[in-house]
Amino acid sequence: MTPELVVHNIPPLYDENSRVLLLGSIPSPKSRQAEFFYAHPQNRFWRVLAAVLEVSAPQTIEDKRTLCLTHGIALWDTIARCEIAGASDVSIKNAVPNDIGALLRQTQIKRIFATGAKSAELYRRLIEPTLHVPITQLPSTSPANAAWSLERLTEAYRIIL
Repeated sequence: MTPELVVHNIPPLYDENSRVLLLGSIPSPKSRQAEFFYAHPQNRFWRVLAAVLEVSAPQTIEDKRTLCLTHGIALWDTIARCEIAGASDVSIKNAVPNDIGALLRQTQIKRIFATGAKSAELYRRLIEPTLHVPITQLPSTSPANAAWSLERLTEAYRIIL
């Protein structure tokens, strides 16, 4: 698959009460099409988050938005634009970061988590040297990370509480 230039098209999900930020790398083609985070039906993100929060898994975008905001969780991505082949994080080149600092200034966010290795790597390289806020890497909820069961992912994500 040939890499293409992708520009992030989903605004950050947050409000002034957000305390935790979960950062992906860049939205997948399915998420860009839906214009919302973790939209691929095989991605386990929403099931994991619901299990951590001990609530039913949200079905609609509005339910997902409400779930996050009710629990002080903000969502965004590390990258504003990059070259990428499909949804393959390993193919990411020429990444330009989102302005995470601006988001932090508008919220009560004290902890930042990456929802995968590439997001953590890019945050550490492109954002942390100037922002000086560390990130904690969580395992990817992508179906490509089949080695991690739903139960194991849920246990790992409990740290966000």
